[in-house]
Amino acid sequence: MKVIIDLCVVPLGVGLSVSKYVAACHKVIEAAGLESQLHAYGTNIEGEWDQVFAAVKACHEKVHEMGAPRITTTIKAGTRTDRDQTMTDKISSVEEKLR
Repeated sequence: MKVIIDLCVVPLGVGLSVSKYVAACHKVIEAAGLESQLHAYGTNIEGEWDQVFAAVKACHEKVHEMGAPRITTTIKAGTRTDRDQTMTDKISSVEEKLR
């Protein structure tokens, strides 16, 4: 089953700047071969359910490996069975209506 998620991984106990952890997590997602779009407060990811959530787990493992003792994560997930839809499709639909 295909899924689109909005992922926000926040390492705790590492100071104020978390950009190096976000970058490391983004590299994990790219290495998994998933489509993703970074935004100001998270990352949208699309792909097969098991692959996407395996990448989320791998992000947690990487961020812990980098020294974060604790992580809080927010995930919004959406699936469709009536048709295929990508992140680009969803954005294009709204942008078209804004014209």
